[in-house]
Amino acid sequence: MAPQDQSSQDQRHLPGDLAVWLIILLELATFALLFGTYAVVRGMDPELFNASQQTLDRSKGLINTWLLIGGSWCVVRAVQAIGEDARGAGLRWLLAAQACGLAFLVFKLQEYGAKFDAGIDLETNRFYLFYFLLTGFHFFHVIAALVFLAILTFYTWRGDYGPGRLHALETGAAFWHMVDLLWIVLFPLVYLMR
Repeated sequence: MAPQDQSSQDQRHLPGDLAVWLIILLELATFALLFGTYAVVRGMDPELFNASQQTLDRSKGLINTWLLIGGSWCVVRAVQAIGEDARGAGLRWLLAAQACGLAFLVFKLQEYGAKFDAGIDLETNRFYLFYFLLTGFHFFHVIAALVFLAILTFYTWRGDYGPGRLHALETGAAFWHMVDLLWIVLFPLVYLMR
C-alpha cells in the first residue's frame, strides 16, 4: 500500500485501485445474492420473520447506521485534508473514522451477546440464520476496512501521502464506502422492513 503518484490530476479517473474496485464489485454481488436469498426465504414465512425481527434492537441498529455514515464522512474529510496538504487534519479524520468503526463493532458485539444470552443463535430459526450470516459477514468487512484504514493512517503519519499522492487513500475510502453502503441496505432489510 505504498503511495503511488497520479499521472495527472486533470484527467478524470476512477479514484483508487482498479483491483480493489473489482473486489468491491464482487463483494456487492455476493451481498446482493445474500439479500435476494433472504427476501425469497422471508417471503416463504413472513410471520416467522416479522416475529423474530421484533426482537432486534433497532436503536443499536440505527446508532450503527449513523456510526458508519459518520465514518464515511470522516474518510472523505481525511482524503480532502491530505489532498490539501493538511496531514495533521487528515490523520485526525482517519482516526475519527476508525473510532466510528470500532464503536460499530462494540455495539454489534453487545447485540450478539444479548442474543446469545437469550439462547438465540444460528439454529434458532431461518430468520436468525440470515441475521447472523448477513450481519456477521458485514462485521468482518468492517474489521477489514478498519485494518485498511489503520495501515493508511500509518503511511499518512509517515508522510507518504499528500497532494497528488492520494491513490491508496482513495482506494481505502472506496472500500470503506462499500462497507457503509452494505449496512445502509442491510439495516432496513433485516431490522425494519415488514
